[in-house]
Amino acid sequence: MKYMLLIYGNSEAWESMRAAGMDEVYDAHRALVAEMRAAGEFIAADGLTTAGARVVQPQDGVPVVTDGPFTEAKELLAGYYLVECSLERATELAVRLPEARFSPVEIRALMTAIPDQAAD
Repeated sequence: MKYMLLIYGNSEAWESMRAAGMDEVYDAHRALVAEMRAAGEFIAADGLTTAGARVVQPQDGVPVVTDGPFTEAKELLAGYYLVECSLERATELAVRLPEARFSPVEIRALMTAIPDQAAD
């Protein structure tokens, strides 16, 4: 099964991580990626930036665009890992992410692909 490990955070979490030492955070990510690659579990991972972020929602057929990734949430989605493993293993990996000490990490299963209508 494929899972996304969604890393959330806020300015307080980032400051706590910086105080703990960013070299330690990056080393933990590198070690975890190496382990997942060796096990064949790693698919992708990236951090997300708020630069140029926007929220888009149609209103009466017209797109309404707002700057920011600022939906009604206390934490921002800051990055993700995409892994292929069991839910138990995804949970083990998520708790080992250095950000998990400071802010939530959400585990979400990927849905199966939308059926191709041509195949019906």
